[in-house]
Amino acid sequence: MKAVTTKRFFGDESGAVAATYALALIPLIAFAGVGFDYARVMGLDSELQNGADQAALAAASQLDGRAGACGRAAGAASGMLQNLAVLSSESQFVTVASETACDATGLVRFYQDKAKATPATSDANANYVEVQVDGRRLNYSLLPIVGAYGADLAGVAFAGLGSAVCKTPPLMLCNPNETADPNFDITQYIGHGIRLIANDGGGLVPGNFGYLETNVGNGASALREVLGRTEIPGDCLQETGVTTKPGLSVSVFDAINTRFGIEGSGLNQACGTNQELCPASANARIDLLQKGNKCDLGNNNGFIVGDRPYLPTSPVNDHPNPLSLDPMGYPRDKCHAVSQEGSCLLGRMGDGNWDRNAYYVSNGYGAIPITWSNYGYPELTGRSTPTRYQQYRYEYENRATMLTAKNVTGGFKQQGTPLCVPPGVPPGSTPDRRVLTIAVVNCLAEDIRGRTEDVQVVDWVDVFMVEPSAARARTEKSDFYIEVIGRTSLGGGASEGQEVRKDVPYLIE
Repeated sequence: MKAVTTKRFFGDESGAVAATYALALIPLIAFAGVGFDYARVMGLDSELQNGADQAALAAASQLDGRAGACGRAAGAASGMLQNLAVLSSESQFVTVASETACDATGLVRFYQDKAKATPATSDANANYVEVQVDGRRLNYSLLPIVGAYGADLAGVAFAGLGSAVCKTPPLMLCNPNETADPNFDITQYIGHGIRLIANDGGGLVPGNFGYLETNVGNGASALREVLGRTEIPGDCLQETGVTTKPGLSVSVFDAINTRFGIEGSGLNQACGTNQELCPASANARIDLLQKGNKCDLGNNNGFIVGDRPYLPTSPVNDHPNPLSLDPMGYPRDKCHAVSQEGSCLLGRMGDGNWDRNAYYVSNGYGAIPITWSNYGYPELTGRSTPTRYQQYRYEYENRATMLTAKNVTGGFKQQGTPLCVPPGVPPGSTPDRRVLTIAVVNCLAEDIRGRTEDVQVVDWVDVFMVEPSAARARTEKSDFYIEVIGRTSLGGGASEGQEVRKDVPYLIE
């Protein structure tokens, strides 16, 4: 009996794999631990990365180039973040240290370029931001059995600010002071007039202006639509890397003149049969007077130069006898008004010295105020004498007394609010009919010839349209006179700048 039992024991194969299971148990637990703890690692990494992404986007939204941009960006990154790292073995709060310096050190780092090769040195050149959230420790649950105890994780995100310009005619200005000021320091030109020339000798040189390409189409009809309409057809313009488009001819300037309440021929398709698609500004004050009942530019009937126009002889001094003048529209800078070419030191760029006294006296306005609103443009803050744009806005605020139509000696009528197509679009609307947002380009450095791609924009500026395009004693039909208001920014309405630029933060990595 004992021999049978022993034989049966040695021949029994049940439990033969137990040893194999015993040997494989540790690797199996390790593999299960890897899967479980890997899922926890990926979850914590996702939590930290989401926090970094949110912080970087919030920071990038503040990079507008203005004073305090880096500080606001760091504050936005810190204040915006409300994430919880629920899988962390330490504090669950995801935080960003508030570092306000415009440099590439610390956990909030600023750069000038997308390649992160050049650290930022100031608010003005902080174009990109990299945010690193505080790291967190994850203690493994099962992997310690194989000697792995935990991992340290952090989240890093890199973001920039993408911009587009919308709701404005796609126009560019060749930097009128490119040689001396290639960066176009706008603070030096606030309130200065600029004499723009279209197709002057066929070349694009400082002071010329031209057209930027959108998908609106080709031909004069398409140009009239983008220059005259309130609702601008075509795509928005990217902030830089634009494409120039030849073909801005004098024949399409009638569309621009609709903004002043002046009708033109051949505009039915672009502006509608009654120009309802191309309304005037509600302050349509100009230097031309209406004779008769026509509403276009005319010789003896329509909008023409009066019998006593403002034709100064000094590029510096005020007019000696403004009471002898017809009621004036907004004039050019004195150094531009003395002759067709003018005598301004910077050529097509004026000096901002326009004859305010003659304007006020000829219009019977009384004393010139010494306190002026900035109308949403920081560059206009604290002025004691008005720019033409400030005067334009001030007159509309006091339109009951300042913009009523006046009969003028010689059978003329002065326009304040539109005479032919009232009531007009109120100044300060988005967009304002007498404010254009224009790309400033260094045409010489970019070697612009006809259609040129990837043209770098130096800056976007808002300009005031001083007078309509017309052939006068000292102007040509190809002339277009503007005044620099300020840098284009976000905003809109009576207390902010013209809202045509859209800034959207985006993640790069």
